[in-house]
Amino acid sequence: MWLINSSIGRKVVMSVTGVALILFLTFHCCMNVVALFSGEAYNMICELLGANWYAVAATLGLAALAVIHIVYAFILTAQNRRARGASRYQVTAKPDKVEWASQNMLVLGLIILLGLLLHLFNFWYNMMFAELLHIADPLGDPANGFGYIVQTFSCPVYVVLYVIWLVAIWFHLTHGFWSAMQTFGWNGKTWFKRWKAIGIVYVTLLMLGFLFVVLAFAFKCAPSLCKADCCKAKTECVMQAPCEKAAAHDCDMMKKCQCEDCKCEPCQCGEEKSCKCTDCKCDPCQCAEKEGCACDPCQCEDCKC
Repeated sequence: MWLINSSIGRKVVMSVTGVALILFLTFHCCMNVVALFSGEAYNMICELLGANWYAVAATLGLAALAVIHIVYAFILTAQNRRARGASRYQVTAKPDKVEWASQNMLVLGLIILLGLLLHLFNFWYNMMFAELLHIADPLGDPANGFGYIVQTFSCPVYVVLYVIWLVAIWFHLTHGFWSAMQTFGWNGKTWFKRWKAIGIVYVTLLMLGFLFVVLAFAFKCAPSLCKADCCKAKTECVMQAPCEKAAAHDCDMMKKCQCEDCKCEPCQCGEEKSCKCTDCKCDPCQCAEKEGCACDPCQCEDCKC
């Protein structure tokens, strides 16, 4: 079969699977942008894409595309090396017209693969996989994708690794996009430059979308963190749920949260001066008895100190 045996066929397979994965990344980016504005809406999408038959089928299809793309990438790389033979060691200067990404596609591919494994561990393993096999996930709710976003990007190490991953994807896709168009035969003198420009702009906007989500949650400036539904994201830095008490380490998130339905425990409102829960019921005397408690920052109407 020419798709397997010929070099042109392998490049066509690489191009088709690559374009399909770019389309998936576009959908994934749009989905992630939703998390910036509403945790509840994002979790609704996660629930819709949970352990349902169509979601599982789509996941298997994406996995097949990724595996085929990776396998064919290694085959083409090995084929190119064999074609050059020993002469590749005689080249001491880098060709001027060959892009850096083109010369390092294998290295970029390995970085992307490692980043993909990390991403699957942080999200897919704790969500769809946990739901399919009924494994107890860390947040207690496999559909709580918003909570996993907050939890993952509260770790600086993960933030750095994801940024490196996104940069590698940018280099890989900016070369892969126009290379796919060339393989499809859309590489005339005029359109070749146009496809390169379109690819750079499209991939840059796509990666900026992912990067903005990572940094917005890393620096806790996502608009969704300032809404009441942020209290429903079950992570260490967000309240466990509306009406439950806020632990001391929740204070940083509550500075942005200010959820109206947040029930702070007596004195915690006074200790955490940024809580400002409007319906907080402080016990008379407790505010005055415990060190650090004060009614003024608490703003409890019925607090009698």
